[in-house]
Amino acid sequence: MTLFAKFRAALQPVTAAAVVFAAAAAALAGAWTFQALGFQPCELCLIERYPYYAALPLAAAAYFLARNAPPLAARLVLGLLAAIFVAGAGLAAYHAGVEWKFWPGPAGCTGNYVAPTSMEAFRAQLEKVHIVRCDVPALRILGLSLAGWNVPVSLAIALVALLGATAPKKA
Repeated sequence: MTLFAKFRAALQPVTAAAVVFAAAAAALAGAWTFQALGFQPCELCLIERYPYYAALPLAAAAYFLARNAPPLAARLVLGLLAAIFVAGAGLAAYHAGVEWKFWPGPAGCTGNYVAPTSMEAFRAQLEKVHIVRCDVPALRILGLSLAGWNVPVSLAIALVALLGATAPKKA
C-alpha cells in the first residue's frame, strides 16, 4: 500500500471535516492578523475570504453529520466544500494574475482613475475615496502575494475535502 493510499484510507469524512474546519479557521486568522498589522485588503482579497467563511459552518456540519448521520450526508457536504475551494482557488489565481498584470482586474480597484474637474472636486474626492488597489500586492512572501499563496492553500483544502468525500469505508 502506497503512502498516498494509506493517507487516503485514514482520511475518513470526520477527519477531513475537522481538517477543513481547522485550515479555514487558520487561514482567516492569518488574514485578519495581516489586516491588524496594517496590510489592508483590497476588494478581491475580501471576496477571496468567502470560501473560508462558508467553510466554517459547512465543515462543522460535515463533522456533525459524519458522527451522527448516514455517511452519504457528510460526504455530500465535503464534496460541496471541495467545489467551493476549487472555485476559491480559481478566484485567487485570477487575483494573482491581476497583480502580475497578466490581465486587467475590476475597474473599481485597479486604478481606472477619473480626474476631478476642479480643486473643490479634488478635495471632496480625497475625503471620500480610499481605494486599496487590487493590482498591487500589499505583501509578497517568497515571491508570492497572499492571493498567490491562496491558490495552493485552497487547492490543498479542496483535496482534503474531496478525499474525505470519497474515502473508502473503514473495514
